[in-house]
Amino acid sequence: MTIIRRPADIPSSEITAESAYIARREFIARAGLLGAAAGAGLLGIGCRAEDARAERGAGHVADSAGGTVASQDKLNSYEDITSYNNYYEFGTDKSDPKDNAQQLRTRPWTVAVDGLVKKPKSYAFDDLVKPYKLEDRVYRLRCVEAWSMVIPWQGIPLRDMIARFEPLPSAKFVAFTTLLDPQQMPGQRRRVLDWPYVEGLRMDEAMHPLAFIATGLYGKPLPNQNGAPLRLVVPWKYGFKGVKAIVKISFVAEQPRTTWNIAAPDEYGFYANVNPEVDHPRWTQSRERRIGEFRRRETLMFNGYADQVASLYRGMDLRRNF
Repeated sequence: MTIIRRPADIPSSEITAESAYIARREFIARAGLLGAAAGAGLLGIGCRAEDARAERGAGHVADSAGGTVASQDKLNSYEDITSYNNYYEFGTDKSDPKDNAQQLRTRPWTVAVDGLVKKPKSYAFDDLVKPYKLEDRVYRLRCVEAWSMVIPWQGIPLRDMIARFEPLPSAKFVAFTTLLDPQQMPGQRRRVLDWPYVEGLRMDEAMHPLAFIATGLYGKPLPNQNGAPLRLVVPWKYGFKGVKAIVKISFVAEQPRTTWNIAAPDEYGFYANVNPEVDHPRWTQSRERRIGEFRRRETLMFNGYADQVASLYRGMDLRRNF
């Protein structure tokens, strides 16, 4: 499905129900089309071939780059995804974001683009997303706390957005900054972390076809507790890389400092790639608990996206660069 309207324009009468979303996906899978779409490198469930422009000639296929997942990966429910969250700006308990984020005003919203870029500018949300057709992508989410979900996102390939800004050759990294507003984000009144929340990617990571800016999920506008109105999704990395409520995108020459790496550099690295062979100092990363399941499952290298992203780290010591 190619979505042309912006999330704020979708009337409630046209929002896809969770049951219908899942039923459509299951129908495609039963018809044998899911694997075919994967082999063709289609972007998103039911997307037309012409929407696979990010994959053509890039050597990436299907399964992950196209937003589909292995058949055994069942989507988490909308309730799971929107009620079990890490978002310390609204509190440290999993239920705090849903309880406390509803007061956040996501309109008007402005995103500043600055640094080593030809087109520095502050964009209103609608102007920022207007040029793009929103895409549907189903990605695994693996939290560093050893739990996981499978989430149907909606949004924009990050590399498409970056291309519009025209970064200079000297830009080697992209840094992202979350809103700083303790009045709306009560968790920021406590020094749990060094606010505002900041994250970053190496430029080649940011330009990878899997990297995504989410504006919605389950065909609905992104809920506040999930990072509205814009959040980063990098499915081969631990979830804390997914900076939420983005207000600034900066192009820089040096590796940027990142919030959890500042807080505990021995526990949270800059790269934060999902790696079952490198344990967290306080727990194993070899297995994970999928929300909604009883038994733990094995964690996959790069969260199951190794075929697509392992080449980014060829020659690197993944234990040292964790």
